[in-house]
Amino acid sequence: MDFILNCFRKPTKLDAATLECQDASTSGAIIDALRGDAGFGKLATFEGDAIVQRDEEDAEKLQKGVDASVAAGVLPKLDPPPTYQVIDVLGKTPDDVCDAILKHMGDAANKGGVVVLCGLSGTGKGTTVAKLQSRLGPGKTKTWSNGDVFRSLTLLAATWREKNYNPAWDKALTPARVAEFMSMLEFGKFEGSWDIKVKGLGVDALVSKVKNTTLKAPLVAKNIPTVAERTQGEVVTFAAAAAKKMGDDGLVVLLEGREATVNYIPSPYRYTLTMSDRAVLGQRRAAQRLAAAVLKDVGEGATDEAIAASLRKQLAAFLEEVP
Repeated sequence: MDFILNCFRKPTKLDAATLECQDASTSGAIIDALRGDAGFGKLATFEGDAIVQRDEEDAEKLQKGVDASVAAGVLPKLDPPPTYQVIDVLGKTPDDVCDAILKHMGDAANKGGVVVLCGLSGTGKGTTVAKLQSRLGPGKTKTWSNGDVFRSLTLLAATWREKNYNPAWDKALTPARVAEFMSMLEFGKFEGSWDIKVKGLGVDALVSKVKNTTLKAPLVAKNIPTVAERTQGEVVTFAAAAAKKMGDDGLVVLLEGREATVNYIPSPYRYTLTMSDRAVLGQRRAAQRLAAAVLKDVGEGATDEAIAASLRKQLAAFLEEVP
């Protein structure tokens, strides 16, 4: 997600070049263009409330999975949970936020470590990761996504079901069966790069080579929620070991997620991005949606007049979704 641009920046003109960037400058220009518009304010409130609601629902689901893993003895109970450095992104640029993180990391920014990022959707976790990658330079960082592990595990579980005449998921996801599937996943250096190797049940592949094909096929996609709900502990444990390996190898591992799960990733470099003015989150999300819709409508190289007209048209269309 984009960050809020600095509060003291000059207004940005919404022209073709800015629209085609589809980044923080585009969102800022749309907010400037619609500042004071009651309809935009209504849409922004709707989007902001939706962000908070979705995040709360997602956090609750993840916590249930973690609690089940604790009850089953897969994960320990964290009491107390780890502490985070809190960074309010309101009025800060991506570089400002990175400065705060890199200053706190000290020598680890050059020697290797694990950076854990949390925060509401829209506070800039993805932008921070991208900026840290740029600031630290090529070959110095590695991003991590638990999603790749969940997809790999789902592929194995779904394949096992197919080979066994599709029994109920309860039979496919017993503790013993999940442990068997996890033993088919190996994290290490393959072909010169850190990767996950999936080997078992007729599958023999590196995640980096199948993440956009096999791991996004219907067999996996439709079953991820079922598998993820029952394997939070195993995946978090796998992720913690993988992150440590890469950090010990001198890489800065960039990991974003919900506290319920990333609390189990060992690291002293933990940051929660917050937005002291929640209304701004809604403005940014509304502006991002409008930016994409306007570009799709007018295409590249559009005139200022065409862009302005489309912006009003798209705003009116989006407002039809708002109760």
